[in-house]
Amino acid sequence: MLLKASDSMVLLIDIQQKLAPAIYDSKAVEQAAAWVLQVALQLDIPLLATEQYPQGLGHTVPSLRELLPDGAVLEKIHFSAWREPAVQQRLASLGRQQIVVIGTESHVCVLQTVFDLLAAGYQVFVVDEAVGSRTIENKQLALSRMQQAGSQIISKEMLAFEWLERAGTDSFRQISKGWIR
Repeated sequence: MLLKASDSMVLLIDIQQKLAPAIYDSKAVEQAAAWVLQVALQLDIPLLATEQYPQGLGHTVPSLRELLPDGAVLEKIHFSAWREPAVQQRLASLGRQQIVVIGTESHVCVLQTVFDLLAAGYQVFVVDEAVGSRTIENKQLALSRMQQAGSQIISKEMLAFEWLERAGTDSFRQISKGWIR
């Protein structure tokens, strides 16, 4: 069950200005999410993002918002992004069967979205470093439940190498800079 760039998209869930500071190791989660978005952009993989009640929680943090194309951010009120008709319509319009999920909070909006996406027939991949909760325990419990339900828990590098498929390309050289120390 490898990721394929031509069948993938990225769904960024609710890394928002007023919630982000409360997330355990929030800077690392934000940096990992930015890395995933940058790799996706390099490989022309579609991006979609959600904001949970932005009037109260603020908008997507600036470091991530600047990476998102116009029209990629959708507002939501349900914890599960899948419960929003606009999200369902956008996902259907992209025609991708593999959804890479990143964001917060792992045990609430990410978990509920992942369960609904699996039930809808999507292959779901959750990037460990790019999801977070207010406590590490809630993140770990959420990852365990999502894996038991059928999602794939992956690392950033698994994601990149599976999308790239081979070395020796310009994309590989660009993305792999800094991996080897």
